[in-house]
Amino acid sequence: MGLTAKIRTRDGWAVSHAVVTVTDMTGTQVLRAETDAEGAVRDATELTPGAYTVIVTAVGYAPAASSAIVTASGRAEVGTVTLARQGGTELPPPGPWTIDPVHSSVAAVAQHLGISSVHGRFTEFGGTIEIAPDDVAKSRVEAVIRAASIDTGNGMRDTHLKSGDFLDVERHPEITYRSTGLVQAGPDRWTVHGELAMHGVVRPVDLDLAYLGSGADPWGGTRAAFRATAELHREDFAMNYNQVLQAGIAAVGTTLKVELDIQAVQGDALPAV
Repeated sequence: MGLTAKIRTRDGWAVSHAVVTVTDMTGTQVLRAETDAEGAVRDATELTPGAYTVIVTAVGYAPAASSAIVTASGRAEVGTVTLARQGGTELPPPGPWTIDPVHSSVAAVAQHLGISSVHGRFTEFGGTIEIAPDDVAKSRVEAVIRAASIDTGNGMRDTHLKSGDFLDVERHPEITYRSTGLVQAGPDRWTVHGELAMHGVVRPVDLDLAYLGSGADPWGGTRAAFRATAELHREDFAMNYNQVLQAGIAAVGTTLKVELDIQAVQGDALPAV
């Protein structure tokens, strides 16, 4: 008999300071309990069979309400209740995070011949993320990509992309990105304002960022996952090469869609594994 429930954050962490209140259909409180260190409630108070409302509150989180049916056994199994951060803000713990290139990808997609897409990725890169403790808008990200690590799955095309027509990796071996600001765009979405330096040109570039959650890894650390996208125009970075076919169609499109899937490890260095 009684009430059982688990209270978790969106990325699965236990909320150990939550208060669970149960009211009957008249709005009368019939039970109040607090979660333990594992974010669980196990209260043995016998409840009269019927319908109830369960309200979960915790400092820093938006309240959550759900319905529960108490059976003839006098038991209400609420299951797992997920709490969202107050104001919808979901972020990993504050402090430094280091991008793990082995479990991340930096990719770009360009149109080819007006009918299909060419997918490429950079295989050598790194960076840091700093989550500000008080004002998340002051968080920062910096990343460095080795331009010569471009890989589209075609050696001849890769050689051309590394040449002076495109990345010119001999003169500009690094592509860098440094954030200049962060603005919340939704419950778990952000707009990162920053500057991208590529091919000797620096331009403002915004990233549409989604925070996907955090959790423990097998090596004793904590990881956070992000996905970010952006759209670039080659001519903005002085890459004006183009081959126009007889039909008037450009061989390679001028717009690039950038797709970033990032795993970061908590701390200012990657673990030695």
